[in-house]
Amino acid sequence: MDDKIFDQIQDVDLKKTMETSYISYAMNVIAQRALPDVRDGLKPVQRRVLFSMIELNNGPDKPHRKCARIVGDTMGKYHPHGDSSIYGALVNMAQDWSTRYPLVDGHGNFGSVDGDGAAAMRYTEARLSKISMEMLADINKDTVDFMPNFDETEKEPTVLPSRYPNLLVNGTTGIAVGMATNIPPHNLREIINAVVKIIDNQVEENRETEMEELLEIVKGPDFPTGATILGTAGINQAYRTGRGKIRVRAVTNIEPMQNGKNRIVVTELPYMVNKAKLVEKIAELVRDKKIDGITDLRDESSRQGMRICIELRRDVNPNVVLNLLYKHTQLQDTFGVIMLALVDNQPKVLNLYEMLNYYLIHQKDVVTRRTKYDLNKAQERAHILEGLLIALDNIDEVINIIRSSQNTQEAKTRLMERFALSDAQSQAIVDMRLRALTGLEREKLETEYAELMDRITELKAILADEKKLLGVIREEILAIAAKYGDERRTAIGFDEYDITMEDLIPVTNTVITMTKLGYIKRMSLDNFHAQNRGGKGIKGMETIEDDYIEDLFMTTSHHYLMFFTNTGRVYRMKAYEIPEAGRTARGTAIINLLQLQPGEKISAVIPIKEYTQGHFLFMATKNGIVKKTPITDYENVRKTGLAAITLRDDDQLIEVKKTDNEQDIFLVTKYGQCIRFNEQDVRSTGRTSMGVIGMNLADGDEVVGMQMESQGDSLMIVSEKGLGKCTLISEFTTQNRGGKGVKCYKITEKTGNIVGVKSVNKDNEVMLITTEGIIIRIKVADTALLGRVTSGVKLMNLADDVTVASIAKVREDKTLMEESDASELVSEEEEAASVAEVAKKTAEDLQETDDELMKDLLERAEADKESEE
Repeated sequence: MDDKIFDQIQDVDLKKTMETSYISYAMNVIAQRALPDVRDGLKPVQRRVLFSMIELNNGPDKPHRKCARIVGDTMGKYHPHGDSSIYGALVNMAQDWSTRYPLVDGHGNFGSVDGDGAAAMRYTEARLSKISMEMLADINKDTVDFMPNFDETEKEPTVLPSRYPNLLVNGTTGIAVGMATNIPPHNLREIINAVVKIIDNQVEENRETEMEELLEIVKGPDFPTGATILGTAGINQAYRTGRGKIRVRAVTNIEPMQNGKNRIVVTELPYMVNKAKLVEKIAELVRDKKIDGITDLRDESSRQGMRICIELRRDVNPNVVLNLLYKHTQLQDTFGVIMLALVDNQPKVLNLYEMLNYYLIHQKDVVTRRTKYDLNKAQERAHILEGLLIALDNIDEVINIIRSSQNTQEAKTRLMERFALSDAQSQAIVDMRLRALTGLEREKLETEYAELMDRITELKAILADEKKLLGVIREEILAIAAKYGDERRTAIGFDEYDITMEDLIPVTNTVITMTKLGYIKRMSLDNFHAQNRGGKGIKGMETIEDDYIEDLFMTTSHHYLMFFTNTGRVYRMKAYEIPEAGRTARGTAIINLLQLQPGEKISAVIPIKEYTQGHFLFMATKNGIVKKTPITDYENVRKTGLAAITLRDDDQLIEVKKTDNEQDIFLVTKYGQCIRFNEQDVRSTGRTSMGVIGMNLADGDEVVGMQMESQGDSLMIVSEKGLGKCTLISEFTTQNRGGKGVKCYKITEKTGNIVGVKSVNKDNEVMLITTEGIIIRIKVADTALLGRVTSGVKLMNLADDVTVASIAKVREDKTLMEESDASELVSEEEEAASVAEVAKKTAEDLQETDDELMKDLLERAEADKESEE
């Protein structure tokens, strides 16, 4: 007996046996468990669950079924593995924070974004979602191959028809043996538009689609949890090569609280981040003193949405805390893209075009097979109708043949011989009911036959022409996009280390507005159109109580914006980094964009294109102090800001200009005084110096504006009650700095104090903004050109208790692109003619101006005309 046992023992090489067995196991995991098919984007378990549900007639128009029943059917018929893996796949397809467009409509507890698991399958119910019906559409029309199940008692599909590109739309993640896949979800509309682009290029131009064309359409992944993707470099790499790293950051907002404190509010998290673990991690960092300044941490999430509230101490910089949270927690996470899928049952890393192209090839096959199926059915029905129509034409003879036959088979045989019918036709005649003999029924048969013949012609045309076939696919997927498509949830943000990001942003003219309480926004110039002077303006911004727009200026999207604060520091960012908002939106709190110190407020903002040697920044404070510093001293502005000027306690910076050391400077005060001096009177000093006296002010007076000679040929001065005028700069004589200046505006009770001054030309336009956020854009040519000691004309109609808050000059096109505040100067002849023309035009409007002023104006006009001649 022992010899028999030893005879059955075989010596094998362990290394070879392990290799063979492990390769077999690995291939099984790769092809039949962990990786999705490139055509429908599903793993076998997901495909089997969906197919089981359609077989159970568990569609979106039917009641929910117990998940235990669905899992049981799937396991018993198609998936001979553990029930937990089947239920896990079912749950995942039902969670709207895991799946961008859920394929299962769950009823009951399916877990939460906090990482809570779903309830047991005996408690939960499910049915197919509406969009999953598009995955299974036409599956009964021989559109896909079927194969025997594990015990060969059933047939299961090898792939689903998938009428939209599910692999990219919902993405997937899976770990096989020696390889893994991690495909992010995308926006349905974007992906379908990309497929349509490929179809259009094939049909219209008979060419392949370039990757650049697809990248214009598919902006990037679109995660179900929203959040923000930083930069486009990782997206481009992933789409071009199939592998890439995408940095995703939570959506946060810094909100000011009472008593000077701030709080960080998190409203969207990166994809697949567990909220409960994140809150726990933040608490742990505070406990271990790795992050200082957090006083309270609460999860205030509800049915209305996610909200994690992080309260901060009064003396900490909220941006610093936020950056530490990005560094140490999953508030900022990296999504490693590996676009690996099965192509003909072989794993392959694919780029964006290849994925879309394989999907399109699959759709060509599905629609071709469906069209052949429909054609076959239509031809079969037409064949039957031909027989019925022959019978109706010879109805008496047919009835006689049937009545005289001994049985059905004899009747069929005689009919086939007499009228040359097929077996199917003769069977249909024998089965025909007596009601078919009515005239109405005959008409119905003829109409149906005619429609069928048209349908057969159409189906044959589709099969004969690939372009028509592609047209059918295009039409059907666009209908799906219109029905189920939605807006992007994930924004594409800016990455300061991503150079390509800036290259993709077009250089456009833009309006930047900033309020007294520190809300800033960027708007396109299209929001504002010029109006006649004296108009009411348009609503410029939704402001909160005691807030109004304080800064409003024109620049381009690629200019640096330098922010000077009341404490004499300067911060910097690119204009495009400011979030764009609508005309009436309040904007973003500046504290979300700059790392301001507690109690620090922005007092002046200027746009700068580049830091050129030989140019200076010229600053003026409200107390009449001026300072000139080389612009290159401000070239390297840190995130935490840079000291720009030393200020006295009661002083603040009001305006900063970029100069070339050749300019005449104008300072205008709120009580109507103006001084003109050359900037060379002010010696160049260092970045942290205090400056020198530019203007000697009367008690209670303060400087409201600083302008340069090169910016225009006249000064436009506007008072708080909506009156204004232009005065030629030639009327102001140059004097030494430090003087009291000369009178430049006649202030009365009707005018109020001066709020702003701009150097303008007659072809310029200016914007006036009120304390209620109303904006009017008017042409300088419509404004009166008057002498120094005058009050001007009505520029804007104001309601009671409303005043003009600030003014801004509209600069665009060439002047703006060249980053010069200077405008082209008109010739002397043009200037003299314009003076006379404007004087005559506005003389009629000056009914409220005293007689002496009118006389002076007309005399000047005539004198200018004479000098011109």
